[in-house]
Amino acid sequence: MSLAARAHLAAWRALRLLPERPAHAVFALGADLAWARRGPGVRRLEANLRRARPDADERALRALSRAGLRSYARYWCDAFRMPSWSPQRLAGTVTTQGLEPLRAALADGRGAVAFLGHLGSWDHLGAWGAQHLAPVTTVAERLEPPEVYEAFVAFRARLGITVLPLTGGGTFGALLRSLRAGGLVALLADRDLTRTGVPVTLLGEPARAAAGPAALALATGAPLFPVTCHYERLPAGAPARWGVHLRAHPAVPVPERTPEGGRAAQVAAMTQACADVLSDAVRAHPQDWHVLQRVFDADLEAPAEPS
Repeated sequence: MSLAARAHLAAWRALRLLPERPAHAVFALGADLAWARRGPGVRRLEANLRRARPDADERALRALSRAGLRSYARYWCDAFRMPSWSPQRLAGTVTTQGLEPLRAALADGRGAVAFLGHLGSWDHLGAWGAQHLAPVTTVAERLEPPEVYEAFVAFRARLGITVLPLTGGGTFGALLRSLRAGGLVALLADRDLTRTGVPVTLLGEPARAAAGPAALALATGAPLFPVTCHYERLPAGAPARWGVHLRAHPAVPVPERTPEGGRAAQVAAMTQACADVLSDAVRAHPQDWHVLQRVFDADLEAPAEPS
């Protein structure tokens, strides 16, 4: 195992030994330091957030990006600490809205597909869903070094989440099998990682979103639910200061298939419907949209930013 991998895994274990408030304070301090340096990731976050708040002046945008980095740091702190959470702590830090149709689809054995954005804590949602809804399967990029990726997969497995690699073959078939077994497939789809994404309008601008959620729903007959998430402060007496609010939006209608458009047109329409829901959620809680990469077509076509 490489020295970098050993250091990463040791830090991961050590973080779980810290009390929660000091751990969050350390991560918030790190976020503030990164925000003050205003490196490429922070500048990209601000460019993305400007689409959600186009009327914000520079001061307001800077305040929003600071809140965004703190939210992102909270995500990572909780993600590393989550394997040590009790079921009671996990259940007591999630509030929900609109779950009845999703529960009904899972109870019928049809499975369900969730279209997620990088909002709030998707790991928190996945762990809660695995305990309270159905077995959860998702897809993630392979990390380097390999030891860190394997630890990442094992950690999510302890939360009840099956993680499949984005590359390497066989992933789509495994997702189909999960759905046909009545599982919940939850996919982060607001970034096009394969360069084969569907053109959509996101926050009023051209972008691309992953086609996988809609394609899986069409292939299996499982309903496609846009699912959004944001952080919320919990009341006194709750098991933590911060929790997440999960909202399952109504299932996206399946458009009628026509000879002219075929399945590709259905996938495009369903993906755009999910992007519309995501746009509204980002506008409502922009500080919890954790996207420090290029998302919009106009930015993908621009030259690389200086560091």
